[in-house]
Amino acid sequence: MATVNKWMIDPKDAVMLLIDHQSGLFQLVRDIDLPVLRSNVTALAKVAHLAKIPTFTTASVPDGPNGPLIPEIHQYNPDAVYIPRTGQINAWDNPAWVKAIEGTKRKTLLIAGTLTSVCMAFPTLSALAAGYNVFNIIDASGNWSKMATDLTIARVVQAGAMPIDTYAVLAELMSTWNRPDAMDFAQVMVDHIVPPYRALMESYDKAQRVQKVGRETTLDRLETAQGRGAAERKSSPQPTRRTASPAPASQR
Repeated sequence: MATVNKWMIDPKDAVMLLIDHQSGLFQLVRDIDLPVLRSNVTALAKVAHLAKIPTFTTASVPDGPNGPLIPEIHQYNPDAVYIPRTGQINAWDNPAWVKAIEGTKRKTLLIAGTLTSVCMAFPTLSALAAGYNVFNIIDASGNWSKMATDLTIARVVQAGAMPIDTYAVLAELMSTWNRPDAMDFAQVMVDHIVPPYRALMESYDKAQRVQKVGRETTLDRLETAQGRGAAERKSSPQPTRRTASPAPASQR
């Protein structure tokens, strides 16, 4: 029997909860660049879909100033289920939200929310009290100040949650490169999390093509041509340099 590691994400026991990633609330975020936050949330939606992780979303008063959910979440994860609220600030206070999570029979929750100190933290504390294992995805949860985020991380960690970043979530859900959709996960990496990884992939692809079809640059011919040119220059007679006679003393 395999030993269960409670400090790591078990994809077979995980549920993705993306809470209040709304266009209005995003405008309050000051602890992370908005394009980065938005990209990380999109990456989570894609990865959850690839890994077949049950995903639930919700929004706080979306017809008010908080605004709608960013569209990328449901665009890239069509299996995600949106659960409306009836005004509750804490998503866990919505019976429909809790019922949906309980219906998965899973006990590991991956929670990201904007704002971090409210929309992420409140459901986290409630879920922990209900006996769930919670991972908080901090770089997909924007907040109104860095200090507020620092305080929130300390609060949820003391309660038993584990902070984590988007890249680590992807890696733990992916689990192995020995899977048919491995390059789909890699594409999420380069599109949203670590763009420099694209250069590594391009170099690898080129090396593979060289092994299959040969080199593109014929260096042996180039080196031969360079050697021949050097030999020809060496054998050619060199022009005699004429030295000017010194000027007469009267002209000095």
